[in-house]
Amino acid sequence: MQRVLITGTAGFIGFHLAQLLLKDGFQVQGFDGMTDYYDVALKQRRHGILLQNPNFAAAEGLLEDQARFDQVADGFQPDVIVHLAGQAGVRYSLENPRAYIDSNVVGTFHVMEAARRHQVQHLLMASTSSVYGANTDMPFAETDKADTPMTIYAATKKAGEAMSHSYAHLYDLPTTMFRFFTVYGAWGRPDMALFKFVDAILEDRPIDIYNHGDMYRDFTYVTDLVRGIRLLIDAVPERPQGPQDIAQGDSLSPVAPHRVVNIGNSTKVRLLDFIDEIESALGKKAIRNYMEIQAGDVPATWANADLLQQLTGYQPQTDVKEGIAQFVAWFRDYYEK
Repeated sequence: MQRVLITGTAGFIGFHLAQLLLKDGFQVQGFDGMTDYYDVALKQRRHGILLQNPNFAAAEGLLEDQARFDQVADGFQPDVIVHLAGQAGVRYSLENPRAYIDSNVVGTFHVMEAARRHQVQHLLMASTSSVYGANTDMPFAETDKADTPMTIYAATKKAGEAMSHSYAHLYDLPTTMFRFFTVYGAWGRPDMALFKFVDAILEDRPIDIYNHGDMYRDFTYVTDLVRGIRLLIDAVPERPQGPQDIAQGDSLSPVAPHRVVNIGNSTKVRLLDFIDEIESALGKKAIRNYMEIQAGDVPATWANADLLQQLTGYQPQTDVKEGIAQFVAWFRDYYEK
């Protein structure tokens, strides 16, 4: 039974990935800081569901606490590490940038050190579409330059990509970084737009719509996302012997077993259309408060996910109508609304 250590298992994506891996017969060790960035009860509920499976164990601690993380990793002896934990949220990074340095840079270094020490078969780590920053050529491809991050959140994720490349090169540590594109779905985070919109509409509160709704996002349903991660676990990058080993469009490093992969729906959806679908699913109109674009926001994201398909044969495909309906059903059930 393959042993996978996942950081962030009480979080939105980590919870769904752990569920999938347990279903597929993996042994999973979870690690989560249980920080109060959002409702801790929601995180505890997710862990409670996972703990019903005998092949899951949970440990609590902050990634910044290297001794604690090492204690968990050394006790578990992982074959694979999937690093999803970190300080999330583009807008919160304007208010509390230090939280991002501590968790996303220092914490990620501790994860990489554990992966090096245990010589894991594969280290997989979460990045973000936000690293594409000011890029305007779309859809975004992994081989595009990503040197213009527009928030400290994006900058810390880009730092993780750069640090992991050096570890992959120096220690022959097979590493895959995945860039997520606007993930949504059941058990989602309360700070995310879909959650906030649904909650506000049901409570007859106005919703804030930035850039007057003229924003485009590549909305990726969470179960599609974690299926992509699951398949990438088996797509272990190998250090190329020469340029002939790197296929057209592959982001594989010429000097390391290191690759960056987009996981997105490959569909650009206008924010106003997204809100229309929410209203349709709820059977209720929103009170709309149109606002200027926020500092650090990018007007559009859109994934080229050809590399994911090339490596795994898989393509996320849940459309927003179906995905929103699933989220609304979960939200009404969980909050009894």
